[in-house]
Amino acid sequence: MSGLTVTQPGLLSLLHDHGRYGAHNLGLTTGGPLDYIAFDWANRLLGNDSAATCIEVSFGGLVLEANLDTSFVITGAEAPCKLNGSEIPQWQTLDINSGDKLEIGFASRGTRIYLAVAGGFDIEPSFGSSSTVVREKIGGLNGDKLQAGDHLPCRAVKLAGHCRLPENERPSYGEFASLRVVTGYQQAAFDPLQQWRFFNSEYRLTDRCDRMGFRLEGETVHSGMVSMLSEGICHGAIQIPADGQPIVLMNDRQTIGGYPKIGAVIPLDTARLAQLSPGATVRFEKISIEQAHNIHCLEQARFARTTPQPC
Repeated sequence: MSGLTVTQPGLLSLLHDHGRYGAHNLGLTTGGPLDYIAFDWANRLLGNDSAATCIEVSFGGLVLEANLDTSFVITGAEAPCKLNGSEIPQWQTLDINSGDKLEIGFASRGTRIYLAVAGGFDIEPSFGSSSTVVREKIGGLNGDKLQAGDHLPCRAVKLAGHCRLPENERPSYGEFASLRVVTGYQQAAFDPLQQWRFFNSEYRLTDRCDRMGFRLEGETVHSGMVSMLSEGICHGAIQIPADGQPIVLMNDRQTIGGYPKIGAVIPLDTARLAQLSPGATVRFEKISIEQAHNIHCLEQARFARTTPQPC
């Protein structure tokens, strides 16, 4: 089947759909895009199914060659992008023809870039999903990150007209994020002073941030729990290990763990966290589960009513 060929894979380029759900009982994590907002827009701009497979490019450096005619879009972090050596815009659908060379440079603001093609990449699902989890060696192409010479099959689908997301509707990426947190039943294991420290301190992202979890540095926080049984871990859970430095668990997290958790960051804000670079700072804000539900519903409504502009 025709498609795109990887000339240069970049630092870490992975194939993803929305993620692998219902397999935690098998020890398989969710995977999926770290920034679901940029991922969803990539598919919507092309008129794809919402879960169509895209490429998540961490930091940049991906170079592809086309051997078919199709349409594509690049969303997410700001990066210099070129088609046959000429600069092209992000957040706008474009055409690529057989023999063309597509380059995604290194991100200047943000860290995760998403490349989607019309109809999505045709990747055989593993346990119900095409999402790549390298640690588990499943999804994508042979359960691994993209390599030079890999062939990415897709269909020859050219859009009749092109569109773009207006600039005022695009996410902005910076060096700070306020992360809203829903506390859980283990909140009681942290006394009022520890909770005050956590929610009134600024934390810095370390260089130990990956798809499994983002490790932070800042004010130490300790719980009164001496030991606990391992239990299931939700997306965005904030573990507090013995050193008192928080870890926000992300898409490729382990399915169970035994550290106390002060709460969980809502998905809208883990997407923002995923676009921060090491050295960036965050603060945590406590909200209720009802507020979290309202935020989610309002964001879904905003996405639905935002109309792309014709080019």
